[in-house]
Amino acid sequence: MSPVTIITGGGTGIGAACARRLSAEGARVILIGRRIEPIASLAQEIGAIALAGDVSNTASWQLLSKEIATNGQIVDRVICCAGGMGMGKITDMSDADWQQSLESNLTSAFATARACLPELIKTRGNIVFVASIASLAAGPDVCGYVTAKHALLGLMRSVARDYGPLGVRANAVCPGWVRTPMADEEMLPLMDAHRLTLEQAYHYVCRDVPLRRPATADEIAAICQFVSSPAASILTGATLVADGGSTIVDVPTLAFNSL
Repeated sequence: MSPVTIITGGGTGIGAACARRLSAEGARVILIGRRIEPIASLAQEIGAIALAGDVSNTASWQLLSKEIATNGQIVDRVICCAGGMGMGKITDMSDADWQQSLESNLTSAFATARACLPELIKTRGNIVFVASIASLAAGPDVCGYVTAKHALLGLMRSVARDYGPLGVRANAVCPGWVRTPMADEEMLPLMDAHRLTLEQAYHYVCRDVPLRRPATADEIAAICQFVSSPAASILTGATLVADGGSTIVDVPTLAFNSL
């Protein structure tokens, strides 16, 4: 049987960039997502396998696991990119909003790890959780997203702690702003409020970031590629922040920038 890399949320953005990069290095890739169109299109482009399924759902994973095994695949690497949702202050969120934010950002990673760990133990493989700088600090009006992404680091550390003795590594990558279709949509309120172009909006949100720019999806994919490679064989339980330096900025001193 051939070892494969599973990428959830692999149809667009960081997940798609990971798929292209890992496929280019010769990895066999399985893309999993709820929307078959984007993952099927990418799978055809790079020679991967596309499987439709809700990775936050246990029943869905039972079917996916059977399909992966039936095709003679064994899993040695997992990159959890599925996520999104969770906007609003706590008092603005309904129970359904809250549940959706947890399912898309946290339960999706939990269910994926739980389903894949038996194979990862056999292959002494590893799992990368794509988190966010929202795992480390709170932005405005994103209560569900911030809460779920903070918890995602706890999940990563638990997996690293419990399965390290069996040879399984688990790590997290925390991007800041990344040029993706989802982030483009997040720029729209700024564009409307300040009459900015998309490029100007990204410049605006990165004005206090030391590198003064967002990342590309491929830059984040390169980090995921390294973290999941044999070159990082001693790395586990780690949180790698890939944010252009934004989280090192001392916010109370920003007023001095204008002096």
